[in-house]
Amino acid sequence: MPNPVDPFFEAYDREEFAYGDVPSAPLAAYLEQVAPPEGGRAIDLGAGAGRDTLALAKAGYDVVAVDLSPRGAERIDQRAREAGVASRVETVVENVCQYPLSTNAYDVICATTVLDHLTAEEARQLWQRMTAGLRQGGLLYVEVHTTEDPGSDQPPGNGSDAPVSETAAEVIHYFQPNQLARWASEEDARLRILRYEERLEWDYTHGPEHQHGKAILLAVRAGAHPPWYGQPAAFPRR
Repeated sequence: MPNPVDPFFEAYDREEFAYGDVPSAPLAAYLEQVAPPEGGRAIDLGAGAGRDTLALAKAGYDVVAVDLSPRGAERIDQRAREAGVASRVETVVENVCQYPLSTNAYDVICATTVLDHLTAEEARQLWQRMTAGLRQGGLLYVEVHTTEDPGSDQPPGNGSDAPVSETAAEVIHYFQPNQLARWASEEDARLRILRYEERLEWDYTHGPEHQHGKAILLAVRAGAHPPWYGQPAAFPRR
């Protein structure tokens, strides 16, 4: 039965971690290529059960993991202890809209499928606080569900016969084609896009297999030029 206080409790309470233990691929590729600055700070908004939080901590960042799910926070703490990075991880059980993001404070801001769990207005407001919170040279990683998702109430997703995620009811705002890219291209965002794509993907990490439509953004603060060779790295030095 769904938990009204923690709608993701059942998914995070399973022995096998919901959403898996493999970090988001573009973020993982960046972390492999670009070393964190000394004392690097990261924040994982909508951290879930912590797959990206743990990757950031293992890479050397001090990470704040923010999520509404108390059970998710417990699993992150558990995983951080097991991985030997507990000293680098702080969990906060709070609505991401209420969490006070400081300006010019973070070397990495990660938001994997959280902007789409907010209303369009809330998502826009959080986006603006995220871009303001990024330090010079900082990285922004964002992943959202799009209208291609079979759970969407809009075309083309609503015409799909692919199976829908068990947690699709928690997605409030499906992003339109290119919407996230347009946000990142606005002058006020002060971003330089390293990678952007919209795609379909099959998800086997929680509940019955299902399909998603996703938009994925990897960007840095405008003026930053890290040693990024792509995903996968296309022509790195031998």
